[in-house]
Amino acid sequence: MGKDIEVGTEYAPKDYQDPPPAPLIDPEELGKWSFYRAIIAEFIATLLFLYITVLTVIGYKSQNSTDQCGGVGILGIAWAFGGMIFVLVYCTAGISGGHINPAVTFGLFLARKVSLVRAIMYIVAQCLGAICGCGLVKCFQKAYYVKYGGGANMLNDGYSTGTGLGAEIIGTFVLVYTVFAATDPKRNARDSHVPVSIILSCKV
Repeated sequence: MGKDIEVGTEYAPKDYQDPPPAPLIDPEELGKWSFYRAIIAEFIATLLFLYITVLTVIGYKSQNSTDQCGGVGILGIAWAFGGMIFVLVYCTAGISGGHINPAVTFGLFLARKVSLVRAIMYIVAQCLGAICGCGLVKCFQKAYYVKYGGGANMLNDGYSTGTGLGAEIIGTFVLVYTVFAATDPKRNARDSHVPVSIILSCKV
């Protein structure tokens, strides 16, 4: 009887393995081509993301307000952002992890999923990619870019700066949380659902 109780209280073995935490500084990464390939992937992905989405926002602002079917609309902007993330994460997940956002990289660094060197280089590549993506928009559509402020977001009437900041913080939290949840080793068949989960969090 006592033996049965002892067996009954034993924990079942885990059907997953938590990966070991990434080292804070990993100098071996600097000698691997996969490291630089991942940085290039983050740069190109962020460049394409900003290029397409900023063009979409500028196109929305330049459309005739009386013609509801003459442009992409707000829903089209949401699909542009979510769709681009969907495609880019699928393309880069196996190369760099498909971060495409400094907030995601910083969150994964705090969770010890990436090293400090990789996190810094990812963030630098992402920022440079964003700058180059917006630069291409300005190069090809300079008149519209200047006229509509580069597609920058503006607060609507009745909303304070603090409210806008809070919305951005909550949205970024949801995005990073979704990435962590979708890539959790305790989930089954998680790899195929990561881009789908992220696109839904972006559209929210």
